[in-house]
Amino acid sequence: MNSLEEQLDGVKSVAVAGHVKPDGDCVGSCLATYNYIKNYDPAIQVRVFLEPIPNIFKFLSGADVIESEPDASMRFDLMIVQDCGDAGRLGKASVLLAQAKRVICIDHHISNTGFGDDRYIFPKASSTSELVFELMDQAKITRQVAECIYTGIIHDTGLFQYSSTSPKTMRTAAFLMEQGIAFTEIIDKTYVQKTFEQNQILARAIEKSRLHLGGACISSIITIEDMEQCHVLAKHLEGIVAQLRSTKGVEAAVFFYPQQTESGLEYKISLRAASDAVNVAQIAMHYGGGGHVRAAGASTRMEPQACLFEILEMVRQQMEHTT
Repeated sequence: MNSLEEQLDGVKSVAVAGHVKPDGDCVGSCLATYNYIKNYDPAIQVRVFLEPIPNIFKFLSGADVIESEPDASMRFDLMIVQDCGDAGRLGKASVLLAQAKRVICIDHHISNTGFGDDRYIFPKASSTSELVFELMDQAKITRQVAECIYTGIIHDTGLFQYSSTSPKTMRTAAFLMEQGIAFTEIIDKTYVQKTFEQNQILARAIEKSRLHLGGACISSIITIEDMEQCHVLAKHLEGIVAQLRSTKGVEAAVFFYPQQTESGLEYKISLRAASDAVNVAQIAMHYGGGGHVRAAGASTRMEPQACLFEILEMVRQQMEHTT
């Protein structure tokens, strides 16, 4: 795949979709593509399908037309799946795959299964948003598209502090800034600012945290009661595992929190690593999840303490192997 232009040639309808529980990179990359296609060729019918997105991203152009309930009877000439390593993580949007004439996948997860008729998958890229930028004609990138891409990049690079940030990432960010985006405001409103309730649950998670493996690993488990007392939902827990990982001397952070699904209660596992000494994507895949070497996630129906015991053993083995 060389460009979006080649993929859009002769296409009359496009569906854009991303993974369940969309984060900044997923929302940013999908809306960037949606806005780009609308500007590139208004004659193309383009629709974007995502689960309800966090309120902090609703300022992005196109956020108001996101659809969350696709119909299996919908047929598109092209389906663009972004920031999704496995077709199973598309959620309800997966019903569109079989009906689409062609499916392409744009992603940077090391755990990507390689689905679709064409793929643009680079695990070393900072974000899917950066990959989307590479596929666009820069002359046709509007301020609205630039805002979406910049939002996705800052969220998947942790404000450019993660190791996946490259000189190319910074050059991309510079180009986006030159399009007149309110870059400081985007950072403040979508990444830095937290509600009082979010600060309370963060404090609870830190208070309940524990060190393991001689201080090399930190964990915290939040319960339904904790969330109810702090008046927060699962979407408000973004950033907690990164804060745990920032603890001095820690190589890996493990964060558990409950989430209610259609089939019952389960626990979300968020994993972060400080260096390549621990591959958290490999650990997440053990529980049916995936992600990146230093940032990954999964879900489990195991009791959190029992699951944590297993994870700590995997972390220990990985660290021993790298020393």
